[in-house]
Amino acid sequence: MSAPLLEVNNLKVHFPIRSGVFLKAQGYCKAVDDVSLYVAEGETLGLVGESGCGKTTLGRTAAKLIKPTAGSIRFDNKTLTNCSERKFRPHRRNLQMIFQDPMESLNAQHTVGNILEEPLVIHKIGTHQSRQKKLLEALDQVGLSQNSLKRFPFEFSGGQRQRIGIARALMLNPKLIICDEPVSALDVSIQGQVLNLLLDLQQTRKLSYLFIAHNLAVVKHMADRIAVMYLGKIVESAPAEKLYISPKHPYTRALIDAIPTADPRKRKQRVLLQGTPPSPIDPPSGCPFHTRCPYAREICKKEIPLLRNTASAGAKEHTVSCHFDL
Repeated sequence: MSAPLLEVNNLKVHFPIRSGVFLKAQGYCKAVDDVSLYVAEGETLGLVGESGCGKTTLGRTAAKLIKPTAGSIRFDNKTLTNCSERKFRPHRRNLQMIFQDPMESLNAQHTVGNILEEPLVIHKIGTHQSRQKKLLEALDQVGLSQNSLKRFPFEFSGGQRQRIGIARALMLNPKLIICDEPVSALDVSIQGQVLNLLLDLQQTRKLSYLFIAHNLAVVKHMADRIAVMYLGKIVESAPAEKLYISPKHPYTRALIDAIPTADPRKRKQRVLLQGTPPSPIDPPSGCPFHTRCPYAREICKKEIPLLRNTASAGAKEHTVSCHFDL
């Protein structure tokens, strides 16, 4: 296999908790704790988990928006972990991000034309006249009219604002786009349109996606592979089809069981999770999921399970972090 486009190894992001007169660190919030994953060229890796599991922090760290505590980040065969902003700028063109809230991520005081032209100005690409042609092409690709250039973000609906965010991410012709919950703030009727737009753009522009979401039904529509995250750790990773057919981790099973079905007659036994997720400030000993796992045993409270290949899975690269074969 050729080298992955994005590769994250043993990544840790620990935020200090400061208090007292001198704001000394009294502890750490382990938002991302020893995570490894990769995204190959032309594929979509779905990253799923509950709110607060660390998936957004992982995505922002991979995009060099947050400095990691430990671990390494490689993109396009270049190590970016300790890369300065000046040295990273050429790589920024190939690594872009779509944010969850389209209104918060767009400058309300700028017109759409200014928002879309800004990446080209920063990277000194083209003249003002040549940029205008590129802006119109981007608007056409995301399904917005040409007169959108002179309007402001507040004049658009939520779905249209997210299309503007997508157009901005496309302006520099990136290789990889990190999509941070790109449809969670949108109406259900609009979500499908935006997801299909992302799929069409992936085909026409040969894009790779790291697609972050908490909704497994949405990720099923998008991803080639899926990594499941819980309390700052990857607990299962597999090709998308295999993960839905044969999940090996009890947390993954619970997430899949929570997907609603359109037919009320198709009732199924669900794995119901007890309690709430533990705090990343004070994670439990052993397996981080054992406090909510219906199958937990004594060893789960003492030893952290390693992420291992499942011999019985019969699928390539199906890994799970669990002491038992369920």
